[in-house]
Amino acid sequence: MSVTVTSSSIDQTVVVGFQRPRLVAKKILAKPQNAGTGAVFRRSIGRPELKFLDPFLVLDDFAISPPAGFPDHPHRGFESVTYVLQGGISYQDFGGHKGTIHKGEVQWATVGRGIVHSEMPAGEGPNLGLQLWINLSSKDKMIEPSYQELSSKDIPSVDKDGVQVKIIAGEAMGVHSPVNTRTPTMYLDFTLNPNAQYHQRIEESWNAFAYILQGEGVFSIPNSEASKAHHILVLGPGDGLSVWNKSSSPLRFVLVGGKPINEPVVQHRFYVMNTQDEIDEAIEDYKYSKNGFERL
Repeated sequence: MSVTVTSSSIDQTVVVGFQRPRLVAKKILAKPQNAGTGAVFRRSIGRPELKFLDPFLVLDDFAISPPAGFPDHPHRGFESVTYVLQGGISYQDFGGHKGTIHKGEVQWATVGRGIVHSEMPAGEGPNLGLQLWINLSSKDKMIEPSYQELSSKDIPSVDKDGVQVKIIAGEAMGVHSPVNTRTPTMYLDFTLNPNAQYHQRIEESWNAFAYILQGEGVFSIPNSEASKAHHILVLGPGDGLSVWNKSSSPLRFVLVGGKPINEPVVQHRFYVMNTQDEIDEAIEDYKYSKNGFERL
């Protein structure tokens, strides 16, 4: 369930509908890093200040142009979600799955026991997007890989009271996404017009964050300092988040939440498992093309 409130009450001090409003527990600026010619990324999860936010492993805000890209590389033990914001990304894997996703489209890959795939820019660029890694529980880490592709027409959206939301996963404004997630996840792309506000319910037991793509907004408390683009806001416990756009320009951010797995995490580059022995096994399996990597 979500609750919208019109902009006429933008200065209210009591958040409607929440018994325990979520506050911003941590705020980090994701600074640009060069990753070779034609590639820049901003990493907000998976860095020293925020190594892990159960169940989230990595969040990259990327910009790539040829000759940059991500040639063939292996994965095991998690889900990889690529959301294109501008341009396009072409991908293919050793199972024969290939295609190109463009602006507003998503590839949701459950890599499970193992895939090898490439992700390359589809145009001159810059090709912009977000890539989120979501952990899998120990019981799901060695399942067969699967894929869900969402074209822009497949992603539900709602536009009401100066607030537009694209519902990639989960629910907002009473509308649900069709995507199936192994790890229960909410992934919402919001745009708030000037003077608009929104109140989104979040499962109390879930961890959640907001990442600002454009503009600036006030999060959690109506009289708090505005947060600007490229900041990640880690949210504390509670049952919902309130956001106000008090600026003269649109505010765009993604709001992501997920059910914690509460298991050990051991990560080595492209592999995410529960123990070092499992990491060693993944490295060996890839090297010798076995146990999920036979199709190399």
